[in-house]
This record gives sequence, structure tokens and C-alpha cells, in this order.
Amino acid sequence: MLLISLFESLPLKNPVLQFSLILFIILFAPLLLSRFKIPSLISLILAGAVIGPHGLNLMLRDSSIILFGTVGLLYIMFLAGLEIDVADFRKNSGNSILFGLYTFFISIVLGLVVALFILKFSLLSSILIGSIFASHTLIIYPVVSKLGIAKNKAVTIAIGGTIITDTLALLVLAVVAGISTGELTSAFWLRLVIGITLFSLVVLLLFPLIARWFFKRFDDSVLQYLFVLALVFFSGFLAEAAGVEAIIGAFLGGLALNQLIPHTSPLMNRIRFVGNAIFIPFFLIGVGMLIDIQAFFKDYETLKVALVITFAATAAKYLSAWITQKIFGFCIDQRRLIFGLISAHAAVALATVLIGYNTIVGKTLEGLPVRLLDESVLNGTILFILVTCTLATVVGQKGAQNIALGEALDELPVTGVPATEERILISMNNIQTVDELVSLSVTLKSRASRNGIYAMHVADNSMSDESAEKSSRKLLERAEVAASSTDVKLTGLLRYDTSLVNGIAGVIREQKITDLILGLHHKSDLTESLLSNTSESILGRCNVTTFIYKAAQPLVTIRRTIVVIPAGAENEIGFTLWMPKLLNIVRNTGSRLVLYAAVQTLTHLQESYFTTIANIEYKVFKDWDDFLALSRVIKNDDNLIIVMSRKNHISYHHKMSRIPSYLNRYFQNNSFILVFPVQSGIPDDTCEDTPLQPEKKSMIKLEGIGKILEKVYKPKKPKPSNKA
Repeated sequence: MLLISLFESLPLKNPVLQFSLILFIILFAPLLLSRFKIPSLISLILAGAVIGPHGLNLMLRDSSIILFGTVGLLYIMFLAGLEIDVADFRKNSGNSILFGLYTFFISIVLGLVVALFILKFSLLSSILIGSIFASHTLIIYPVVSKLGIAKNKAVTIAIGGTIITDTLALLVLAVVAGISTGELTSAFWLRLVIGITLFSLVVLLLFPLIARWFFKRFDDSVLQYLFVLALVFFSGFLAEAAGVEAIIGAFLGGLALNQLIPHTSPLMNRIRFVGNAIFIPFFLIGVGMLIDIQAFFKDYETLKVALVITFAATAAKYLSAWITQKIFGFCIDQRRLIFGLISAHAAVALATVLIGYNTIVGKTLEGLPVRLLDESVLNGTILFILVTCTLATVVGQKGAQNIALGEALDELPVTGVPATEERILISMNNIQTVDELVSLSVTLKSRASRNGIYAMHVADNSMSDESAEKSSRKLLERAEVAASSTDVKLTGLLRYDTSLVNGIAGVIREQKITDLILGLHHKSDLTESLLSNTSESILGRCNVTTFIYKAAQPLVTIRRTIVVIPAGAENEIGFTLWMPKLLNIVRNTGSRLVLYAAVQTLTHLQESYFTTIANIEYKVFKDWDDFLALSRVIKNDDNLIIVMSRKNHISYHHKMSRIPSYLNRYFQNNSFILVFPVQSGIPDDTCEDTPLQPEKKSMIKLEGIGKILEKVYKPKKPKPSNKA
């Protein structure tokens, strides 16, 4: 009876039932309509139209829907700024500005012509129609983000152009509104310029400093998420105070926090999850609630306006996408993706038409108000929003899926031989270092697989204390939770052994580990015995890429990654194994890369690996006597990575033995990573439970190493370069 009474008094007024209904729609609408090949974004808009006041009238588009919808729209723009490749964005900023300008002018000119000569509107009304054409909403960006192609050049240019077109469209709206009300004075322009300048400086310069300070001192996941959310919406408020729309502020807020929130971090995973699960679907449902199908057929003028502006605006956006394809040499799928990103009209178009509808410019002889945009334009714009969002989603999603498939195929081995499966092992001993070690493992890992990370703890098998086992299990559970927050599966391994070295060596052999991470507490010193090449050393026993990590601060707060590479490292077989890991660190942390190496090594790196990385600096590192000079240039927010070598190998230098004392004495306040590559001359059975005898190791010959290197890795002939 209670349920019947609730539905008899429509629209629903019980907030619990309202929220439950929304969640069921978010859950089931995409599942049901996917059978008819309807994209999930469109299914939510259609669901909103069905339950809205013009459909079954189950819910009103009240303040709560508007609030969550506004949050969802700002979330889309925030994610666009957060996930964009900043280095590529800067590199292509000129292209983005060019794209934004001609997209804006093509759209506004065509809109002006159509409104003046076909729809017979006044000049001010026609300018508003043109601004509706020029603006667009990145409604398919969640699809782009989910497919992992946010760093594609086409996406970067389209997003940069979106900021230009939407800003100009909103400025046109402000100017037309000012003319209509008589407030367009020199003070208006002065206030607008000063406001935008101050707002941009505060967000882009001050926000990163505040966020870096906060992340260094607070590692609680809930606090970090709330802090980021507060900054984003405060940025939106500052944008409105400056005279532009909040969506511009949300995008700049994401851009300001871009390098502090790596794509592989738990915080980024939480941001995506909450946005895609709650806020963005609310926005789409809210857009659907605006749709009034009956209004389209009330009079011929509404249908005429809807068809004319839909066709003309779509033609303008397609022309812009086609021109972009020809100018930048994009493929057809990139053109489709650009068209999908710029052809959907929702938020700005709705705001523009509502302002035009509410602006009264006079009265008729009968005393009725004359509006800048009449009711036929208001209703026609709703149909315009539905059609453009549907078309943009269908075309853009097809292009995005094809691009993602192409990038996945490009990552496959060209030889047809399956690549070695990546397996990373973390040795866990201290619960205080668990989070940072897991963070490093996720940062190092390629995105090809969600699996392949193992965490192990070696417990003394001579102890039978249950509390010891309990603490060990707690350590591994902490690691599994930390990894799951990044949407990565981690396998915990508890091993009993009297020797830490034997335990690690056994797991490496059993699980076919490719990379090993050893951690140091930030208060611990690096001992020389750990680096010694004796039979009892992990490094002497296990020929896998090994990372020794000491975290003085979180990876997300690192400004620069300083890498020291020994001469000849590029000629060793392990070079091609650790170099991609270094690239992952730079990409995932967004830090500036500073390379110290010999001229020959720098030349090889410039030609082979760093052609696509703009934020990089090359420094000549002539001799290991220069190592202490780094203490004068390194800063607190720098991460020092030193590529080491095992004794008697190509890139080994006898002064590497002093690195532990140097790090303990001169770099105590810095995070550092020691990288020990895979090297030839070490037998495949080094990870045995029985340690190698020193005399046996001394018999290992390096004869024939040239032939081995020639088969495994053929280095390019270095060329002289003045860049170093």
C-alpha cells in the first residue's frame, strides 16, 4: 500500500526513493539499451527523458538534479584537464589555438547566416544562435578516458580547442547580454580582463603549490580526494567571479593538478570511479529531463528551427573536423573522434538559449514581452541537444574504439614472438613502506595488464609465534589493498625461510619474476653489504632488473627525475629492459627528466628513446668523480635514479662502491632509486636455493660476450651531437 501511495502522488517526493530510482537507471539503462546498439551515454539521456516531467513525470528536474548535473559537467572538464598530456598540450598549444579559432569562426559565421536569412531572426538573436553553434560539450570524453586514448594528439588538439571555442562563445554571450541590458561599458571590459588574468594566475601557479604541500603531509585517501574536489569547485567559482563560466575553471583546475595526480595513482582511480559512477550519469540524466517530445509537434516553427540549427551546426563541426584532418594529416578515425568531441551541444548551448529566452528586449502592442530568443528556439534547442549528442556519441565512439584497437595492435611484438610476461616482485619487510613500494610497482608497470605484481614477505621458519604470522599477513593485506585502489591485482606471497636471500631467490625462480623491488625506510641507511657482489647478496644471486627504492616523499610530489647513467650502459643486454621502466616513471609522474650520461650514451638516447618526450634536459656526465657535484644542484623535490652495474661488467666503475656512503651523507632528504640491470656473464641458475661459491663465480668468463650482445641487442652507431 505504501508503494502504491508513493506512485499515486507523482512526481516522487521521497528523497530515498528518488535516489534509488536514479541509481537503478544508471545501472540498468545502459544494459537494456545496449541490446539495440545504443551507446550508454545516449541511454542515460533517453532514460532521463522517460522519467522526467515531460515523460512519465516520475521526477522533477529540481535543485538536487541541477546540483548533481552541474557537478557532473564540471567533472567532465576537470577530467579532461587532469588526463591530458601536459607536455604534448604545450607542444601543440599553437595547433589547439588555431583549431579553436577556425572552429569558432566557421560555426558562428554559419550560425549567423542561417539565423538571419533562413530563420529571419534579428541581428542580436542571430549572434546568439551563432554562439550556440560555436560552443560544444565534451560529452564523449568519458569514453575516450575509458579507452585510454586521452593522450592521442587528436584528443589533445580537440580539448585545447574546446577551451578556446567555449570561452569565445561565452564572451559573445556576455557581450550580447550586456548590449541588451545597456551594461556594455569600458568598465565591463576592464573588469573582465583583470578578472580572467588574476583567476588564471591563482589557479595555474598557486594551486599546484598548495596541492604539493598537502600531498606531502597528508596521505589519507579520503582527505586527498576531498581536497582535490574542493580545489576544483573553488576554481569553478573563481572562474565565475572572473566573468567566465565555471567549466573553464574546472578545466584549468585539472590542468593545474595534472602533474600531481599520476594516471596510475590510487587518487586518480578514485576520481575516475566516482565521476563515472555518480556525477557524470547524473548530468546526462538531467539533460534528458529537459526533452519535451510533444513540444516539437506543437507548431511548425519549433520543428523548423530544430531541423535547421541541427543540420547547420553539424555541418559546421564536420567541416572543422575535416579541415583539421587535412592540416595535421590525421586518419579517418581521428577525424571521427574530433567530430565526436566537438559536435555535441549541451551545457553551454542550454545556458545560452535560456539567457536569450529570459532576456526581454521589448513589448508587443498587446503588451506581451518580446524575448531575444522565443519559445520555438527554446524547444528546438532541446531537440538539437538530443540529436547532436546522439550523433557525436555514435561517430566519436566508433573512431575512439578503432584508435584504441590500433594502438593495442601497435604494442604487439612485430616479430610475432610473444614478449616475456612482465612480473614484478616487491619484497615487504616494513609496513610503513608498503604504500610507496606498491606505488612504485604500479608506476613501473606497463598498462598492458592489470596483473603481474607480487608482494612477498620472508618469515623465519624457526619461529612458531602466531603473532609473527599475523603481522606478516597484515603486511601483505596492506599491499593488496594499496594495489586494489589503483585497480591492479596484487598477489601476496608468504614464504618461510631462514635466509632472506634464499626466500627471494626461490620466489623469483618459481614465479618467473622479471623485476625486483627492494625498499628502504626513509630513516634507514643504504649498506654496502647489500650492494656487494658476494654469494650471499641478492644482487649476486638473482639476475633480474632490480630496483632499490628509498622514498623521502610521495612519487606524486616529485618535480624532477634526475637519472645518472654510466658509460656503456646502452651496450648491455639489460638496457632495453630497464629503459621502458624509466620512461613509465617519467610519464606516470609527469616530472621533468634530467639525464646525466656520457656524450655517446646521450646521443643514443636522443635518437632512440626520447624523441617523443619534450620535457627533458641533457647533461654530460664525464666521470664518477662528478657525482658529488649533483648534491649542489639537486633539490628536495627531486627523485634521483642511479643506474648501477655488477662488478666486472661493461658499465661497471670502481667508484660505484662509494655510492651508498654518498647517498647516506649528501642525499638524505631525497628519494632515490638504484637500478641494477640484467647483465650477461651471470648464469641462468643464479637464483638457486644454494648460494654460489665465490671461487665458482670467479670462474665465470666474459668470453664471447660480443657475440651474445650482437644477437640480443645491436646498438646503433653513435653520432656526434651538440645537444649534450
